[in-house]
Amino acid sequence: MCGICGVIDFSGAPVPVPELKVMCDAIAHRGPDGEGFFASENVGFGHRRLAIIDLSPEGKQPRTTTDGNLTITYNGELYNYRELRKELQGLGHRFHSETDTEVMIMAWLQWGPKSVEKFNGMFAFAMWDDRDKSVHLVRDRYGIKPLYLGTFGSKILFGSEQKAILANSASKNVLDKKALLEYFTFQNIFTNRTLVEGISILPAGCMLRIDTRNQTNQKLTRYWDFHFSSSDSNVDEREYEEELDRLLQQAVSRQLMSDVPLGSYLSGGMDSGTITALATREIKDLKTFTVGFDLSSASGMELGFDERRRAEAMSALFKTEQYEMVLKAGDMERALPAVTRAIEEPRVGQSYPNYYAAQLASKFVKVVLSGAGGDELFAGYPWRYFRSASAESFNEYVDDYYLYWQRMLPNTELKRVFSPIWQDVENIWTKDIFRDVFTNHANELATPSDFINHSLYFEAKTFLHGLLVVEDKLSMAHSIESRVPFLDNDLVDFAMALPIEMKLNNLNKISRINENEVEKKMSKSSSIEVDGKKILRKVMSRYIPSKVTDAQKQGFSAPDASWFQGESIEFVQNVIKNKKSSIYEYLDYKTVNQLVDEHIDGTRNRRLLIWSLLSIEQTLIESN
Repeated sequence: MCGICGVIDFSGAPVPVPELKVMCDAIAHRGPDGEGFFASENVGFGHRRLAIIDLSPEGKQPRTTTDGNLTITYNGELYNYRELRKELQGLGHRFHSETDTEVMIMAWLQWGPKSVEKFNGMFAFAMWDDRDKSVHLVRDRYGIKPLYLGTFGSKILFGSEQKAILANSASKNVLDKKALLEYFTFQNIFTNRTLVEGISILPAGCMLRIDTRNQTNQKLTRYWDFHFSSSDSNVDEREYEEELDRLLQQAVSRQLMSDVPLGSYLSGGMDSGTITALATREIKDLKTFTVGFDLSSASGMELGFDERRRAEAMSALFKTEQYEMVLKAGDMERALPAVTRAIEEPRVGQSYPNYYAAQLASKFVKVVLSGAGGDELFAGYPWRYFRSASAESFNEYVDDYYLYWQRMLPNTELKRVFSPIWQDVENIWTKDIFRDVFTNHANELATPSDFINHSLYFEAKTFLHGLLVVEDKLSMAHSIESRVPFLDNDLVDFAMALPIEMKLNNLNKISRINENEVEKKMSKSSSIEVDGKKILRKVMSRYIPSKVTDAQKQGFSAPDASWFQGESIEFVQNVIKNKKSSIYEYLDYKTVNQLVDEHIDGTRNRRLLIWSLLSIEQTLIESN
């Protein structure tokens, strides 16, 4: 796990190492264990090292083949590198280290760009090929590791974080107003835009080939994509359960490889609980980490947001070394500047509890396991799929599901909120952005299962991707590596082909829940039988208590709806009621405050909007 950066200068000038060092210094938190540089002709790579596998100097990057033809700068972990190493040795390749980096570069030497199809892991890397003067920028299947790039004048700049690019004197930090509109529609960015004009994120599962002699000669290739398509449901469900059990055990075991201390998040839910249970089979006294909340001023369903009791029970059951932190209302305000610097731009949800979780884990371990991905693969949000089960056409599906995913501002309010800059964004149709997500998932939509698979694809491409970007930034801000066993290649392939009825029960009873609402719960007609992750719950019940597997889905959320009306109200008002706040260069003061007042008055829950306004304001402050 590391931080990478680089420069391609089409003016033909050589890239000086001091220019690369400035970029590397901006992401030093990603790799406090060392740095390295490579420069050849008009190409330069930088690397910051977080030593996880093979702690010797052999792990230093960038790494070049003995013949000098290939050079790589790489961030990530290749969980099947030992198997690939044996295969490559059988083909005559010799190795000089125990690193997965060397396996990756030798695989490219053997198979070229096709080698990425063999990689099971999380990665973002740049590969320089001196033979044809090309650079390939590559990102893993699911987007676990981020990779940004920007074109400024004669230079293409890239890095693990936008900070590396913005540290280069050729770049400019100008807000992308169109991305801002996209964010305030979905509380996410579905396109490859960022909030910085000219900087984009390389799409997950893609590689970009750049001819370093010709700036216009660039080719983006998608080498992998999610494809949810139910297989034959006539197979005995017990066979599916046994295979899922095997794949879960295999995925966790693969991701325990480490030459440094490793722990696990333990939220109190079944995903992190099962990962912890399986990890303790191989690691004695596994360190686990839980973040809870002070609920003394909470109300409604937020009174159930603290899962420490269940986490403590599982810690006792699995005999882990448990560490906990309790967050209070003021912790959001205290963490906001650091969180904003870390994530660079807000994405899904309110991410500061995750920041504190990573901070806690970093005091004891260098690698931590996360339960991300289980919900998106196994249909953990049944209230989101209610329209999918009843749509009669793709257009009807888009119409209804788009309305649901306008998480903060519907079209009727966007124009008023963005009135100061409406002339700059009025040609952006967020519904088209939504529709474009499905371009590569052209299933025939004939049954309710088809529409639900469409929803699973959408959420893996957007919601999960946002979660992964935030998870990476927050963990690396504390110089720790976060791993996601649910996103093991074999497990993902299995999950995508599962019949929908093995994920969801009684689809006709699924009802819509507004995720902004404090009373986030299933309707009266609902019960555990209509909750998601059906087969996953059955398999997980082999490892964790039934009171955990039978519990309704609950996200990792602080009681902010209550705090924004109470203990944090002064902080909220100091930012949002201040006409001099930077957000009002782009947003209409009167309209914004009318919306926020609805939350303060208790007439409508606007917690996501309030968090986003606070985050964007802090982002603008940090950029100045």
